[in-house]
Amino acid sequence: MLAAGKYILSQQPFSVLLGAELTQFSMDVVEITLPLRQTLLQQFGFAHGGALSYLADNALTFAGGTALGEAILTSGYTINYIRPAKGETLVARAKVISAGSRQAVCGCEIFAVKDGIETLCAVAQGTIMTRSDPK
Repeated sequence: MLAAGKYILSQQPFSVLLGAELTQFSMDVVEITLPLRQTLLQQFGFAHGGALSYLADNALTFAGGTALGEAILTSGYTINYIRPAKGETLVARAKVISAGSRQAVCGCEIFAVKDGIETLCAVAQGTIMTRSDPK
């Protein structure tokens, strides 16, 4: 399952541009990591909210895919920034909260990792839906 997920991520030009990596992909948890480079920071030296938002969106969608299959899209999500993200890496972990045949509600936590210590920076919840045209 992880190999298939890594292939899907490699087909997303934006994910490749950012340097994201799918490190876990199972029915229990999806994990995407993102090296926190200088180009992903905002003016105060913290991770830009857009980088955290990208991770939430993609991790939620991959989690939804574990329940709904590959032909899916994010219908919507909310994100709450808890504290500024500073470190070497960002890690997003997502899982399915509830799923039906056409949509799944998923949750995600995003951590900043510095010197091996994870600090929770943001939480997100989203709805993932199946595409009506699977092509």
